[in-house]
Amino acid sequence: MSKTIAVIDYGMGNLRSVSKAIEHVAAADDQIHVTDDPELILQADRVVFPGQGAARDCMAAISNHQLNRAVLEAASSKPFLGICMGMQVLMSFSEENQGTQLMGLFPGQVRHFPESRDAQGARLKIPQMGWNRVSQTRPHPLWEGIEDQTRFYFVHSYYVDPEQPELVAGTTDYGIRFTSVIARDNLFATQFHPEKSADAGLRLLRNFVNWQP
Repeated sequence: MSKTIAVIDYGMGNLRSVSKAIEHVAAADDQIHVTDDPELILQADRVVFPGQGAARDCMAAISNHQLNRAVLEAASSKPFLGICMGMQVLMSFSEENQGTQLMGLFPGQVRHFPESRDAQGARLKIPQMGWNRVSQTRPHPLWEGIEDQTRFYFVHSYYVDPEQPELVAGTTDYGIRFTSVIARDNLFATQFHPEKSADAGLRLLRNFVNWQP
């Protein structure tokens, strides 16, 4: 049975690479819509919420596209994948831009990486930019076929710090151990970019396309 997959377009995501990666793993008769139409988003069978850039700009873009309600409803009601900033804005508050109120779906902060050093004493660059391992902290259907400690591709200066530990589905070390994946019910969100993460990223996207929460 064919599925419709909405990739939310609010002007701040890596939309082409995300949509192309989903097309690559979806069935031939699945329909992928890159859209800012709230009704199309709410009618879709599953929703992908990508994002990049600064928190304040993202929140302004979501508001300008009148997508707040559609994002929150989709995140509460159907298979929903948040990517990078599409994960961070689900929290309540970010330290970025002298403090930014976020969408508040989950209680928690988005914090800037502290200055730190690696095991050899070299200063870790911020933003974190490149491949890093993800520790799977609990089983989840989207981890199927992906080994624990698999490397994924990251680009970020901020990380989520959720108040509810049961949200955490993956962690990563970069000077500190931070939450790199959250999951609850129908929602799964990653700090890394699956669309830039080679075979493991495509496997995760394929798992999402076929996920039945």
